[in-house]
Amino acid sequence: MKRMRNHLIGVDHGEVVLFSDFEHDGIMWTGEGARQTRAHVEFSESFRDIPAVQVHLSMFDMDNSTNARADLQAEDITSDGFAIVFRTWGDTKIARVRVAWQAIGELRQADEWDLY
Repeated sequence: MKRMRNHLIGVDHGEVVLFSDFEHDGIMWTGEGARQTRAHVEFSESFRDIPAVQVHLSMFDMDNSTNARADLQAEDITSDGFAIVFRTWGDTKIARVRVAWQAIGELRQADEWDLY
């Protein structure tokens, strides 16, 4: 459990279209084997410390003749942002993916300064 030291709790959120590979025969649509794509997200305001980040698929469009294989994670989380990482493998053919995210964490107080 993450405990916050004050009432300044920030919640930031958004959505990112990671790819739309069916439009241009991209690797997620035409490729095979292990594949991944990453997108960097910047928070609208820096958190005081590393926030808790959740990601989930808000749109998933795939070919119906192959197995649905997907791994979605938030990686490289800092107080300023994080990376959305989507992976697939095998013969899975994914046309497009949109990801929603939410970050919750402690914000800086207005009179809090970093001196060094």
